[in-house]
Amino acid sequence: MKRISPRMRFRMMNPFLQFFKFIILSVKIMVIVAGGHGGTREKVK
Repeated sequence: MKRISPRMRFRMMNPFLQFFKFIILSVKIMVIVAGGHGGTREKVK
């Protein structure tokens, strides 16, 4: 078994960090979707 350091445990147990990661991920997805479908039809042929 791997020994989990207190810092890693703190990161896993911290709901704010999890929420922050989720927001960043959703923003990246939105940017990809918006960039692929909205306004950039000149680039995509």
